[in-house]
Amino acid sequence: MAESNRETNRNSTSRPQHRAAEPAATPPRPQCARTQQEARQPPPAQRGRRHRVLAKRHPAMVDSIAGAVTVKSLDLYYVVASDAQIPLKGEHGFGLYFHDCRFLGGYRMALAGVAPIVLASTAQKGYAALFELTNPDLHFEREEPIPKDELGIRWERILDAGQTCVREVLTIQNFGHRAHGFPLTLQFRAGFEDIFDVRGLVRQDLGRAERPAWRDGRLHFVYHGADRLRRTATIAFSPQPDATHETTAEFRINVPAGEARTIAVTIELREVSEEAEADHLNQRPVIILNNLAENLQAGSQEWLERHAKFDSDSLLLNGIMDRSLRDLAMLRSDWANREYFAAGVPWFVALFGRDSLIVALEMLAFQPEIAAQTLRLLAGYQGRHVDRWREEQPGKIPHEFRVGELARAGDVPHARFYGTVDATPLFLLLLGRHAAWTGDLGLFRELREPVERALGWIARAGDRHGEGYLKYRSTSESGLINQGWKDSADAIVRADGSLAKPPIALVEVQGYVFAAKHAIAELYERTGDRNRAKQLRGEAERLRTRFNRDFWCEDRGAFALALEARGRQVAVVSSNPGHALWTGIADRDKGRRSVQRLMQDDMFSGWGVRTLSAAERRYNPVGYHLGTVWPHDNALLAAGFRRYGEDDAALRIFTAIAEAAMHFRHHRLPEAMAGFPRKDFQVPVHYPVACHPQAWAAGAVPFLVTTCLGLEPDAFAGKLRIVRPRLPDLVTRIALHGLRVGEASADLEFRRTADGVEVNIQQTSGQLSVEVGG
Repeated sequence: MAESNRETNRNSTSRPQHRAAEPAATPPRPQCARTQQEARQPPPAQRGRRHRVLAKRHPAMVDSIAGAVTVKSLDLYYVVASDAQIPLKGEHGFGLYFHDCRFLGGYRMALAGVAPIVLASTAQKGYAALFELTNPDLHFEREEPIPKDELGIRWERILDAGQTCVREVLTIQNFGHRAHGFPLTLQFRAGFEDIFDVRGLVRQDLGRAERPAWRDGRLHFVYHGADRLRRTATIAFSPQPDATHETTAEFRINVPAGEARTIAVTIELREVSEEAEADHLNQRPVIILNNLAENLQAGSQEWLERHAKFDSDSLLLNGIMDRSLRDLAMLRSDWANREYFAAGVPWFVALFGRDSLIVALEMLAFQPEIAAQTLRLLAGYQGRHVDRWREEQPGKIPHEFRVGELARAGDVPHARFYGTVDATPLFLLLLGRHAAWTGDLGLFRELREPVERALGWIARAGDRHGEGYLKYRSTSESGLINQGWKDSADAIVRADGSLAKPPIALVEVQGYVFAAKHAIAELYERTGDRNRAKQLRGEAERLRTRFNRDFWCEDRGAFALALEARGRQVAVVSSNPGHALWTGIADRDKGRRSVQRLMQDDMFSGWGVRTLSAAERRYNPVGYHLGTVWPHDNALLAAGFRRYGEDDAALRIFTAIAEAAMHFRHHRLPEAMAGFPRKDFQVPVHYPVACHPQAWAAGAVPFLVTTCLGLEPDAFAGKLRIVRPRLPDLVTRIALHGLRVGEASADLEFRRTADGVEVNIQQTSGQLSVEVGG
């Protein structure tokens, strides 16, 4: 990704200026002040202290955030505990974040020195959180005690990304029959930790923090970063505190019986060059947040209105779909005036090649526009040089872009990092699938040069001995050992529990290449280059033949997880072959046998298919990629199962994932669930540090809907084929309104009958024919 910082917000009137420029829409390559050679290396002062931070891409080495309440707007996001607090001490992931930096890492509210009791909390709107709290028994030396539950405390928080601030209102209501007086304190801690530091992957103090200071009733935190940026957090109050102590504001609250008192708080974040003049808080705390909330709600609703509309007779499924779409609206981020889906809160609020491409694929039936923007954005940063530290190679699509202090200062390569093997074929595959839904050849013509560079990289990458497989081996001391979607260091394991040896050819990546070449061949043929189309199809079919010979494990009835050094099979049972089934690379008999194997009890937990069989030596139900259940993984598996005619298995996955969502706050599917059997606990076990919301988890159920309804677009022919539509057990009717294929659209209803699923074509607009088949 680019070293430049993302745009804070298109509507911001006070935007920081950073050392490196943002990418322009055209030309696609970023323009930087430094020379190309300098851009490929960390700054000289940093070259001697690089850190191997992501050899194990675990989300975080911190305490559980499973019960976190999360809000996000563009690049500003807030992760707090369910009681509305951010612990002042300990290694945790809670905090107020902006641009890969945790500005605020502690925030405690207390009544007479005691924490309030949480009654309810919600962040259903995505950009705002609401907490209802009450008091425990409060005792005083010279005053009457306040009985438990006599005070109601309503704590509202709204993110104002346009001003890079949080606006909060605390309303204290006295439900008793006499007046109450008590101290209320708000205590803060600002550490300005880089996201890699929060995650426990790097332990390095680079910059210098000033001593917190009170001026004019406002609390100021200032940090001078090693990347030459000054980061500030300024906290203002209305009314002003009655007393201040270090980083604590104290209010003396006096509330008559039946009345209320209000405190407004504004936390404003700034990130500017050291040369810029000191910024002063220009936002006054506001007591009423209605106007801001209405504007944010209107913006979110406007984005949702662009989608195909979903409705069913299942309250559960309706709730999951609504939550999924709202989470994706929340996870939208903007860079260079192009939208993409950030991967997940709190650890991966960034553009990730693989993640952003997969969620765009999942959402093609509902929101195809963001796929085009994602493709253009990633094409603009396609590799042009060989840079071992960043793992950049000509033609390679980037993996991860970070804009925090460590990335900007050159201590980690992630300002523009290419450590992934699968983003490049997924880039091509998304381009082909986008064209099938939209009938748009213009995007292919626009990106034809990046397409050829990507195909060239696939032909060269990792295949020094001519086996014809796309492989990886890390070249960066600060990179990822594993470079597929299971990219933790211990993810690719042999049957004896030892780690596979690079170079590694993952089973699913070969499928991605196969499907990508067929998809791009279709576009070449449509633009008149039949020879190139024929060449790509031939390459794909030869890959299919080799794949079914080399990856198949007859004794296990499944495809191997990978081929490691010297072409040896990594012969464990994992979920990865399900992705290969999705692409269609498997022979039909091997594909169907693979489905049967993946649905056995050691793989299917009851909430979905595990990442690794419970019978394998390295199985761990809470191992990041060694036995957990991932919604997006299962959605792709279901699509693969359907491709090989195993509809019942696909519907079992759909039902399991939907029923799992029922047990999570607001029906929000997390990044991953623990792999414990459903029969043991009857509820899914939280994975302690899973992202929530997480983009490709949010896209899982929309993709399952697309898959099980059998929607197959051919926008070039003005057709929508509906192939073997099926409904999961939890629903008997699904309706889609405004489903777009090319410039046309359709309103469809799917209803279960005694003979199967009946499709009612209620309305079409434009030139579109709908064909329903077996």
